[in-house]
Amino acid sequence: MQNQKNHFQLDESITYLNGAYMSPMLRSVESAGRKGLEAKRNPFNIAPKDFFTDVEILQKEYAKLIGVKESKRVVIMPSVSYGIATAANNISLQKDEKILIVGEQFPSNYYTWEKVARKQGAKIVIVESPSTLENRGKIWNERILEAIDSKTKVVTLGNIHWADGTKFDLVAIRKRTREVGALLVIDGTQSVGVMPFDITEIQPDALICSGYKWLLGPYSMALGYFGEAFDGGEPIEESWMNRFESENFANLVSYQSNYQPFAQRYQVGEASNFVSVPMMTEAVRTLNDWGSDNIQNYCCEITKNATEILQNKGFWVEDLAFRSSHLFGIRLPERLKMESIKSKLAEAKIIVSIRGNAIRISPNVYNDKGDLEKLVEVLS
Repeated sequence: MQNQKNHFQLDESITYLNGAYMSPMLRSVESAGRKGLEAKRNPFNIAPKDFFTDVEILQKEYAKLIGVKESKRVVIMPSVSYGIATAANNISLQKDEKILIVGEQFPSNYYTWEKVARKQGAKIVIVESPSTLENRGKIWNERILEAIDSKTKVVTLGNIHWADGTKFDLVAIRKRTREVGALLVIDGTQSVGVMPFDITEIQPDALICSGYKWLLGPYSMALGYFGEAFDGGEPIEESWMNRFESENFANLVSYQSNYQPFAQRYQVGEASNFVSVPMMTEAVRTLNDWGSDNIQNYCCEITKNATEILQNKGFWVEDLAFRSSHLFGIRLPERLKMESIKSKLAEAKIIVSIRGNAIRISPNVYNDKGDLEKLVEVLS
């Protein structure tokens, strides 16, 4: 895969290594948004079928991206917290049953479970990261598997850790959850789109992914997948569009007790946003054209030499077998102070995130090896 910076409009004076914070916008996505805005000028041109057609196109594109055979299992949501709340709303727990999460999990995938545990008398089990940096990713994965027992009813985590890119073995975790009868709910925000994810291989019960990071889409949009475990569940809200035969506008007041098939009952109200949906569709279509595996390989190619140099200079970066290439943490040697490094990076106009005691680096296809060389120069 080649560098794709020409598809974006990034400020040339900035070295942007912060896609995990927010992606820049594709030119084609911006164009799709403008067309959506213009359409509202003359609303008589928006037909009843248009409330459903664009949504179905997006569902099919996203289903293709994550390997879902039935696109009606894909739903539009406003945020990850909405999707996690939808899943939690349909899970009943007994006293002392467990919800397993990982240490320093992103708040959107913590607060809802903490509330559920408090209300239902269940327990939150947090598998913290190892204190040692040697074999850190390997040990962390082993501890997660060991912590899943007969009392565990939900395991919820990301494909990678949002702060430092530690990769979690979802195939092994799924196998273990099946053995004990636990559900697997995944926050794919920091991996889906830039890292291969196959629903048929991992078989999660739910996958929720925010759209404005690695999916290259607009803010306030997320995409959810719900498997068979959530068929027949109760949605957070009762939208007219989620009911059976809602496509028939002339018959909407013939109230329906049945929902649309598969996961469509969980779709947010006003899902057919005539601006955001075309933008999200164009973004996902572009990712399908590029290929998530190609994007991940490209990120590996442009970061490999830089990470090796930094490791040789005493910086710590997780072993590649247990981290992603598009998002990883760099920990400083003791001789360096974070505040000083932050100042130097700002002077050099290199944009990254500081998460805990790690510098989070998150490149994408708009970056090249030269961007990583600038980072190495400053850190060195």
